[in-house]
Amino acid sequence: MNGPGPSRTSPPRDRVVAGAPALPPSAAACAGALAPLRWPIFRALWIAALASNVGTWVHEVGAAWLMATLTASPTLIALVQAAATLPIFLLALLGGALADVVDRRRLLLVTQGWMMVTSAALGFLTNAGLTNAGVLLAGTFALGLGTALNGPAWQAIVPELVPREQMAAALTLNGVGINMARAAGPALGGFVVGTLGPGSAFLLNAVSFLGVMLVLFGWDRPPRRSLLPGETLLGAVQAGLRYARYAPDLRAVLVRSGVFIVGGSALWALLPVLVRYDLGLGPSEYGLLLGALGAGAVGGAFLLPSLRRLLSTGGQVTVAGLLMGGVLLLLAVLPGPGGIALALAGGGAAWIAILTAFHTGAQASLAPWVRGRGMAVYLLVFFGGLAGGSALWGGVAEHLGTRPAFACAAVAVIAGILATSRLPLPAGTAPIIAASRHWPAAAIAAEADAERGPVLVTVEYRIDPADAEAFARAMSAVRIIRMRDAAIRWDLLTDPADPGRYIESFLVESWIEHLRQHERITAADRDIEQRARRFHAGPTPPLVSHFIAKDLPG
Repeated sequence: MNGPGPSRTSPPRDRVVAGAPALPPSAAACAGALAPLRWPIFRALWIAALASNVGTWVHEVGAAWLMATLTASPTLIALVQAAATLPIFLLALLGGALADVVDRRRLLLVTQGWMMVTSAALGFLTNAGLTNAGVLLAGTFALGLGTALNGPAWQAIVPELVPREQMAAALTLNGVGINMARAAGPALGGFVVGTLGPGSAFLLNAVSFLGVMLVLFGWDRPPRRSLLPGETLLGAVQAGLRYARYAPDLRAVLVRSGVFIVGGSALWALLPVLVRYDLGLGPSEYGLLLGALGAGAVGGAFLLPSLRRLLSTGGQVTVAGLLMGGVLLLLAVLPGPGGIALALAGGGAAWIAILTAFHTGAQASLAPWVRGRGMAVYLLVFFGGLAGGSALWGGVAEHLGTRPAFACAAVAVIAGILATSRLPLPAGTAPIIAASRHWPAAAIAAEADAERGPVLVTVEYRIDPADAEAFARAMSAVRIIRMRDAAIRWDLLTDPADPGRYIESFLVESWIEHLRQHERITAADRDIEQRARRFHAGPTPPLVSHFIAKDLPG
């Protein structure tokens, strides 16, 4: 993907992520699907990304057609798609770590430049008659490397471009742009390949990156502020995976999106088979049906503001998921292309509604320090489900037929939506995930070696025995915060000789990791801590102590 895909939230007006514009009074009342276009940087990137996504579709048509002319092997033809998506599985987590460790604007300039050079090189080689199947696969894989490293950083910058309350609308507009490109790009690609050849399609894609690069180059993004040294890439990846494991909101998004995409992937996997073999139609008709799908997505985008006023984020997913299941059932029974086109329009509307809700929920569950890594985990789950589901439904269609496979996929989507509907999804406006930095600096007699560890932190409470159970329940939420941000072990200990004495203890790998906990704690976390500390009945605040492991001689 060359342009911005759907993404997530930033803090409220009084807590804005670095780079997000302050919301003037005249914009406070601005609502609706087009509101984010009022912000110049978002508008410029949206237009540039639209052109770039069109270039991507032109390139994909050129690559598929070129491979079909170079070989008749179905395996090699299928490997074009595999070469494009494999880098996402290999590098998504690394791309997410880079997006959080280095400057995101510079990273995007590098990845966009890499994809531009790769497309241009493939175009020149093809026009010179030097491209064979191996060269095409290698070029496609190289382009996919740029896409894999570009994706998490692109997702992570969206909350920096618009105010918090317009985040869902911004994500919807990004989805509209992608679907507009999906509707127009293949037709333009077919024309370019037919008149000028595949090499020119690759060169056109290379040119399409320039607009995005120019906008990024002119973006005056505030630098990341931290008093601590940067994380290592390995440590950043581990922290991202730990966050995904212990953040309940993000886990809910991962589970619900993963369950949905396995069934929903049948739409993309089986539609070409339905058109080519069941309906006996050609590529032109297939392009028109894809256009109906894209048009439905664009139309559905303008209905989303009204839907968001009526339903929660989870409710939107349930309604849109049930609609998608109904569309898949229609594809299993409708006989002609006219009815199928109408069904696909409904499928496009359902697709953009459910993906916008998932992307909004994913972004709403991520603190700024881990946004790139969290979105990388989300993309890994999403694309993994898309690839695995496509293979699954392809196998089902081979054994049962295309129409029965669509029916089975419909049942899977509806069952999955209903089975996971009780998992709450975060909205785009809560919780407040900006860093609060309310922890006081640790009192130490001398400067500690940053890499020394492990570090044991204890917090001593005095609790009325009558409140013991309620306190333990409140501390279970505190445990999630500690484990999510850096702890490798957490315990709540009681003193058998003193029933009112409780010790919270958590272990962190090193002193620098504990200092990062100070930077990672959010305003929402502060509220959770305060609910637990209300049970403290001592005359002074809870006593916090730090212990660093001592190296023994010999």
